[in-house]
Amino acid sequence: MEQQAKRRGWATAALFLTAVIWGGGFLVVKTSTDVFPPAYLLAIRFSLGCLALAAVFAKRLRKIDKALLWRGALLGTFLFLGYYIQTVGIMDTTPGKSAFLTAIYCILVPFLYGIVDQSRPEGKAVAAAVLGVAGIGVISLDSGLAIGRGDALTLVSGVFFAVHVVSVARLSRGQDVIVLTILQFAAAAALSWVTGLLTERFPVQIPPSALGGMAFLGFVATALGLLLQNVGQKYTHPAAASLILSLESVFGALFSVVFYGEQATPQLLLGFGLVFAAILLSQLPFPGLHRRGTALETGRMAGRNER
Repeated sequence: MEQQAKRRGWATAALFLTAVIWGGGFLVVKTSTDVFPPAYLLAIRFSLGCLALAAVFAKRLRKIDKALLWRGALLGTFLFLGYYIQTVGIMDTTPGKSAFLTAIYCILVPFLYGIVDQSRPEGKAVAAAVLGVAGIGVISLDSGLAIGRGDALTLVSGVFFAVHVVSVARLSRGQDVIVLTILQFAAAAALSWVTGLLTERFPVQIPPSALGGMAFLGFVATALGLLLQNVGQKYTHPAAASLILSLESVFGALFSVVFYGEQATPQLLLGFGLVFAAILLSQLPFPGLHRRGTALETGRMAGRNER
């Protein structure tokens, strides 16, 4: 019993650290886009993450077959679209806004999974969606009731992240999740390199600080974040794990205020509060929703380390 309590304590700490790392990732991505164009930034990030995980789990790569390859390619495409649109969007918004607007995927997942699973969303999911939309309006709309380009793109990226989570929940059944994650990173890296070569110019000069940022995104936010997440979720209930991981949006906003100089206006704080309340409501265990909670957990384990 005591050993189980210690495991749960370490698992909670691992998940909390994951949320801190992912929250900091928004700030690093924002500052990194001053040097690297979005596609090349993601190309380097996913390549580093893929290589790191492949080195750690080299023996598992023997399990790769056609089923894993096509699943990894498809899921990697969704992952690339979500991250690419998010990275382009963060260039025209703040890290704090990006953190909370991206988190809308948590609210969308029950609806998308309900469509796939042919089930009707619970009342709490609907209430969470209403809160989320209200929070998005408070965060994003200006005095002319218009939404900025960066905020709009970030919301679109949240849709792709939700599609990715639901797709992983369906396609990862009976598969090695770690290998599937490595293949997703490989596919996303390949798409990022191709997009960069076709549409962007690689930076001529790269300051040392930018290299440190890329190392953080590739090795810490991506590879280490995934490992900590897997360890933490192994000994934590899915609902509790999701709640802890959702703190990434809070840390993203906090780091943006402290290190980026984002102004924590009453309007912004109200919007953040509404979105976070919606996230909490969407992640609470609904009656009879065990399968949907498991799907969300599986989706997070297989690639949402974002940030």
